[in-house]
Amino acid sequence: MSAIDIEKNGDVPMLEAVNLVKTLGGNRVLDGVSLALPKGCVKVLIGPSGAGKSTLLQCLNFLLPPDAGHISLEGRRVNGGSKRELCAFRQKVGMIFQDFNLFDHLSALENVRVALIKVKGMSKLEATERALAELARVGLKDKATLYPANLSGGQKQRVAIARALAMDPKVMLLDEPTSALDPELIGEVLAVIRDLAQLGMTMIMATHQISFSASLADEFLFMDKGRIVEQGSPAELLGRGSQSRTQSFCAKISELTGVAGEACELGDIKA
Repeated sequence: MSAIDIEKNGDVPMLEAVNLVKTLGGNRVLDGVSLALPKGCVKVLIGPSGAGKSTLLQCLNFLLPPDAGHISLEGRRVNGGSKRELCAFRQKVGMIFQDFNLFDHLSALENVRVALIKVKGMSKLEATERALAELARVGLKDKATLYPANLSGGQKQRVAIARALAMDPKVMLLDEPTSALDPELIGEVLAVIRDLAQLGMTMIMATHQISFSASLADEFLFMDKGRIVEQGSPAELLGRGSQSRTQSFCAKISELTGVAGEACELGDIKA
């Protein structure tokens, strides 16, 4: 659903960004980016390196404050200058990074539990029960006492997802969640993301996992030079006969990975 469709239907997006601009090192990395994310929608950001995908996700969570434009959650504009408001906003908008960002000196359980105690004010017992429940949700309850050094990359990323889910987010932002993983570990993380989508989690994700995201996404957003230059459903952009930039880009990824035709002949594209 496009921002225009949302406006016509009178629905308030779960998350909306309007004309975001961000300059880093003298380069305009985001150049007037707008998007609307309806409740339960999954959107996928794709595009070449340096297109602005990671910067956009970080701006959406105010980890990089945008230079211009505004962001709204459930129709309410976020005041990026208020620490209290930002803290409340970030509890509702979870972020998953490429490199996990776990605390090395804390166990998996403690990594999930710490924000529940310090941010949500839960008792240690209540926070422990919730953390164990979220670790079980991602298939890691039996790894609760292990430290990041003793976990595989896929397990670390699942701990990071459990930590975000423990805060009861309304939206999840995922920045290349499998890019730091060995090929054999990618599937376990993608399985968790698929489960979240099926449960109705609102998500926007940057990824090069084309076949996976095509089966999951409501819409692809193709970014280049700081702008969203093309958007549409996977069926529209990757269907047979499509001449879209998205299809051309995905075909190049397929050639590089040796998966011929992955982007062009997907039998399970979400209509």
